[in-house]
Amino acid sequence: MSILKNIVTAVLVAGAVSVVPVRAADVAIGALFPMSGLNASYGDIFSSGANLARDHINADNLIGGKLTIQYEDSQALPQQGVIGMNKLVNVEKVPYVLSAFTGVSKAISTVAGRSKTVAVNGGGVGPDLAELGPYFWNIIPLANYEVRAIIPYLVNERKLKRFVLVYIDDPLGQSIRKEMETSLPAAGGQLVEALSVPASAQQFGGIAARVRAANPDVVYIASYGSQQLQIVKQFRDNGVKQLMVSYTAFSVPEINAQPEALGALYTTQFMDWNSQDPITKRFVDDYKKKYNKMPTAYIANYYNAVRLFALLTQQLQKKGKPVTGENLLAQRIESKSFDLVGGKVTFSENGTVVMPMQINEVDGKGGKTVSVAQSK
Repeated sequence: MSILKNIVTAVLVAGAVSVVPVRAADVAIGALFPMSGLNASYGDIFSSGANLARDHINADNLIGGKLTIQYEDSQALPQQGVIGMNKLVNVEKVPYVLSAFTGVSKAISTVAGRSKTVAVNGGGVGPDLAELGPYFWNIIPLANYEVRAIIPYLVNERKLKRFVLVYIDDPLGQSIRKEMETSLPAAGGQLVEALSVPASAQQFGGIAARVRAANPDVVYIASYGSQQLQIVKQFRDNGVKQLMVSYTAFSVPEINAQPEALGALYTTQFMDWNSQDPITKRFVDDYKKKYNKMPTAYIANYYNAVRLFALLTQQLQKKGKPVTGENLLAQRIESKSFDLVGGKVTFSENGTVVMPMQINEVDGKGGKTVSVAQSK
């Protein structure tokens, strides 16, 4: 009798164990954003998109376990970025890190490649970011695509041919100068002056005088953060009346709210915020509900970077494979394209997305689209 009792007890215990739901392990990714310093506002913008994606993924149970994002402050500086990247890789052991800013992204790419950790950039646009190895991906079109998209529009449709470039003296600014030196003559335009400014510069009265002396049709500004705000304001205060043009860095609330920037043009990847595509519509609706304003391209990029991780992880979990950088890379190559905000996105062999570009005008209301262009 006692033997039978023991057997029954063992069966009941085993049954009890079998009905307890097995909780999949939580998953963490990293993010290297400027959370302090001159470019801290970008950290707020980028993280708002990443956090919204995290919330949607967890609400949908898109992956097994709960997704969290471990943030480290890069201050938009390469040295701080490397410190943060080493912590995320060696201490937090994350397989996937969100990156931003060209200088930071280039600095951390070596750590990413050596540790086989995927780094995904949604903010830096230096063209050489496409050459940082298989573990560095760009979910934003790079600056060469932005310059190539807007120059034909300005030269052929606006009949503006004389350009002055004012560029920050770092890898991003230098790459835009290189692209303009090639693209402008080919389109029938002319780069009449290229003026570099140090990354820490905040006074531009002297540069404005040189711009006036060059008498261009267009002033292309290749800077970012508080510096680009000062350039725009001080140029207008010092009598520079020409059309100002820039790239994705102008798609920030500070520029849209700056009276001196009204009428300026800037490129971003094509985004139809009124699309009825379920992923895009949910993103726009929930962002507006949470922040009481329209999202920008940067916000969509980091939402997409986090969603991309979830889609890859979902596929790996179905196959019973661990979520490692190596497996994420292999799955991205196998899957080829992904349903993200803005539509289906495909990666080129170098890990960079290629998509149509749009030209926007600063209107004080979040920007309006004036043209759509297919960059080559």
